[in-house]
Amino acid sequence: MPVCTRYWTTATIATSVLVQCHVITPFQLFYSFRAVFVKNQYWRILTTFLYFGPLSLDLLFHVFFLQRYSRLLEESSGRSPAHFSWLLLYATTLLLALSPMLSIPFLGSALSSSLVYIWSRRNPETRLSFLGLLVFAAPYLPWVLMAFSLVLHGTVPKDEICGVIVGHIWYFFSDVYPSLHGGQRPLDPPQFWRNLFERAPQDTGAAPINNEIAAAAAPEVR
Repeated sequence: MPVCTRYWTTATIATSVLVQCHVITPFQLFYSFRAVFVKNQYWRILTTFLYFGPLSLDLLFHVFFLQRYSRLLEESSGRSPAHFSWLLLYATTLLLALSPMLSIPFLGSALSSSLVYIWSRRNPETRLSFLGLLVFAAPYLPWVLMAFSLVLHGTVPKDEICGVIVGHIWYFFSDVYPSLHGGQRPLDPPQFWRNLFERAPQDTGAAPINNEIAAAAAPEVR
C-alpha cells in the first residue's frame, strides 16, 4: 500500500478503535472553526478526516473504499507521493473551507468521495459490480454510492455531494483544462512541494558505464 494511503488507513482504524475503547470521544475529533481558531484545538484539522464512526459494518465499508480508490489514485500518480499528497492538501483545504457553511463536522466521507469521483472519471471504460447485483461503468460509481447511503441512512448524503464537487474541480483543472489551454496545469504541485518528496539521487562517485562495453562484456543469453 502506498505511503499516504497506508498512513491514512491506519490512522482511520486506530481512531475508531480509540473511540470504541473510550480513550477519546467523537466530540474531541470533529472540525469546528471556533474550536480550532479560537480555542487553539488544531488537531481537529486532521481528526475530522480520520473518524468514520465506531467499529461497525459501515466503518468497514468506508475503509474499503478509502484504501481501494486512494491506493489506485496514489499508484497512478507515480513513485513520488508529491502529486497525490498535493491532491490531498487541496481537497482537505477546500473541504475545511466549506464545512462551516454546510455544517459538516466530519469530513472523512467527503474526502473519500472526492477521490472516488476523480478515479471514476479517469477510468470511464472500467466496469464495476456493486454487491454483485448491479453492473455499471466507473463514472456512475459516486452516484451509486450516494443512492446506497440514501437508502441506508435515509438522508441526502451532503458530505458525499460536497466531495463530488471538490473532486470535479480537481478533475476539470487537471484532466480537462490542460487540453484546452496549451497544456497548462494550474493544480499541479509547485516546485517547493516536489522538492520535499523528490530528492535528487546522490552521486556515488562511480564513473558512468559505456553501454556498448557493458553489452560486449555481458554473457550471451540463448
